[in-house]
Amino acid sequence: MGFLAAAQKGQFEIAAEYLNTRPGKKAALLAEQLSVVLDRRLPARLNQISDKPEGSLLDPLHPDRDLVGMIPSANGNVPIMLERIETEKSGLVWLFSSRTVESIPDLYEEIEFVEVDNALPEFFTNRRVAGIPLFEWLAVLVGLPLIYLLTSLLNRILSLLLGFVRRSARKSEFSNPDVLPIPVRLLLIAVTIRWLLTRVGLSLLARQFWSSAATVTAVAALIWILVLVNARAESYAYHRLQKRNLAGTASVLRLGRRVIDVLLIFGGVLVVLYAFGVNPTAGLAGLGVGGIAVALAAQKTLENVIGGVSVIFDQVIRVGDTLKLVDVVGTVEEIGLRSTRIRTLDRTVVSVPNGQIASMNLETLSARDKFRFHPSIGIRYTTTPTQIRFIVEEARSLLTANLSIESESVRVRFVGFGSSSLDLDLFAYVFARDWNHFLEIQEKLLLSIMEIVRQGGTEIAIPSRLMLLAERNIGPSTDVEQALSPNHNTLAPGTKVAACG
Repeated sequence: MGFLAAAQKGQFEIAAEYLNTRPGKKAALLAEQLSVVLDRRLPARLNQISDKPEGSLLDPLHPDRDLVGMIPSANGNVPIMLERIETEKSGLVWLFSSRTVESIPDLYEEIEFVEVDNALPEFFTNRRVAGIPLFEWLAVLVGLPLIYLLTSLLNRILSLLLGFVRRSARKSEFSNPDVLPIPVRLLLIAVTIRWLLTRVGLSLLARQFWSSAATVTAVAALIWILVLVNARAESYAYHRLQKRNLAGTASVLRLGRRVIDVLLIFGGVLVVLYAFGVNPTAGLAGLGVGGIAVALAAQKTLENVIGGVSVIFDQVIRVGDTLKLVDVVGTVEEIGLRSTRIRTLDRTVVSVPNGQIASMNLETLSARDKFRFHPSIGIRYTTTPTQIRFIVEEARSLLTANLSIESESVRVRFVGFGSSSLDLDLFAYVFARDWNHFLEIQEKLLLSIMEIVRQGGTEIAIPSRLMLLAERNIGPSTDVEQALSPNHNTLAPGTKVAACG
């Protein structure tokens, strides 16, 4: 860099001090020729040159040598080497090797690049602002916007043509597509810069600047394109899942898309750092430690996110399912990454963290393939066994003949003597679309059973109790049990009896 700085100022006597050769006019001429060779032929990879005092140490057998780059020539690639020697004035210093200095005249003779100085007026090439030629400032401030405007114009023309072709082919209305989105235009600008660098003879420092700018632009454009492709893929998968009633999986898709976007951007940053010669190893180690700290701080949030992912992938619940969560009964409205929203029967919304859903027992009411019909009927005690047999047989026939009932599950039995009735137990599984449909079927069955009971000559029992009220002309201190006969089996004369239901 010291050699390039001196050569750019035209101080070739000072630049000659960076050559491992004898000082003098010949050394100054070699320095001038070397600056031209480096400007025209050396690849712009100055960021990859080691800045350590001991060098890069790529060759352990020759630790005092370092490679700057390779220059193509008619006789093959010529290495531009530096070597560290000890001088009386400065001690150990790095100089261009004597072998490289010997190859300078031959390399200089092969240069045939078109000079920018010959193609532009002297005002633009000789005039400098902040040490930079004026034409380079114009290239940044005028050339780049002009190239971008040309790509925009090209995008407009291609969009109109493609839209016209689509409308003509399918005889329907189609909007003009965006053929060259912004990241594609940026990529074209980077390619154009790379192409111009091979055609225009710029200095090494200028080529280094434009090469770095093209690299950053190309990496940013490619990452942008991949992000857009990732968004299109996520949108396509989301619509497919919506058609299959898997809307909850869309939350995982959104998380996956964001993770991929972050990884793409992070990878792009690493590529740019590597292009500028920065070793990102220490930064990655710091990010690893920081990631552990963030994970510990966001433990609950990560627990809910992981629980949401497991719930969605296991398809434990879906949007539209009717759930019973402990004391909450409602319909699932949305399955997010952190929580699930449930619309209760009272029309309120309850948000339950996914971490809790993943660890609790869920009862999915809407997942029933059939509904249980299980009423218990009490018949009056005055009913005869023949009447009970009639009611049982008719009720069994009623349930078996109904197409909405699973005939194998039908069970009608006289099960016992209740406190105030003769109890009949009816059981069957009902095929229904939903709960309302089941209630409709159950209503018809119950009304038909009431008709069967009436046809059997009896009635459904009403729970009742017998209450005994004693009335005698006794004093307030007389025991109530004295109102009964001595053997307590019959009522005493004058006792009133009332039945209370």
